[in-house]
Amino acid sequence: MRLGILGAGTVGSALLERLNDWPRLKVAGVLVRDLERSRPVEQALLSNDPGAVLEASDVIVELMGGTDQAGDLMLQALSEGKPVVTANKAVLAERWAEFLPFIRLGMVHFEASVMAGTPAVAALGTVLRAGAPLELHAILNGTCSFMLTRLEQGEAFDTALAEAQRLGYAEADPTLDIGGIDAAHKLAILARMAFDPELRWEDVLAGTQGISHLTPAIVHEAMEDGGSVVLLGSITSGGGRWNAAVRPVYLPADHALRVIDGSRNGLLFRGRDSGEVMLLGPGAGGATTASAVLADLLQLMAGRPGPAPLERAAAIDPDYVPEELGELLRS
Repeated sequence: MRLGILGAGTVGSALLERLNDWPRLKVAGVLVRDLERSRPVEQALLSNDPGAVLEASDVIVELMGGTDQAGDLMLQALSEGKPVVTANKAVLAERWAEFLPFIRLGMVHFEASVMAGTPAVAALGTVLRAGAPLELHAILNGTCSFMLTRLEQGEAFDTALAEAQRLGYAEADPTLDIGGIDAAHKLAILARMAFDPELRWEDVLAGTQGISHLTPAIVHEAMEDGGSVVLLGSITSGGGRWNAAVRPVYLPADHALRVIDGSRNGLLFRGRDSGEVMLLGPGAGGATTASAVLADLLQLMAGRPGPAPLERAAAIDPDYVPEELGELLRS
């Protein structure tokens, strides 16, 4: 397969290095902004012309991020019959309806979009969706986990954020992380795979709150009996429908997701038939995300389609009472 790689940043560069071990996956072109910067690929393959990269390729691997140009290029490739592999959770969360016809055809592979190399999309798109879903809770943003740990240690919010930026955990503009948007993007994808394929991004966003109002005092008060504060994404039923929410909550000391540290993501799924299932693993990083992208490429090379969304929303058990988790809304 001739691959067109859109973006050669941290994940793209890690993927290019891994592709050296897979000679049947040939790089036809790499879209970059800076042609002079060194990349782990022949300089002649670098291009700043999206059209040229698309034309030279059989498969598009989108690793540039963002919802505008990245989304437009992927949709162009798909309309031309070219499969797409992507790690872009934002574009799938916000432009899901545009991609849905191609996702239903199995042309879009997106395991790396949620929890990096931890197979959350595959699990929710297969065995767990058949387990009669009841609810899901997940820690999906390592930047917030890191910062909340710092608040537990008494650091001021601005100090914790500056350290996260210094270490490369947070971007110069940290809004997507600390505003809860990054976690909401991932939660929207998970919800559509096992709970409700028609869940609107606007509804997920309306139920999203970040961590910027938290202080060491608020966090310490919540920790008095040994628990901790996390940014938690949840999918629960209420009002005859499935609802998504992202917000900082207190987890008691014995909660299953309390084992998560700043370097990992975690997902707790409850189903009537499946029981309680938990997934833990690294949720970010160039190498681990690239491993999920490569896995999707190997699936594609073997002739297997991408993950299929639900045809209709999962049935709601009217007698089930979701887990109660206290929200931290005080400022």
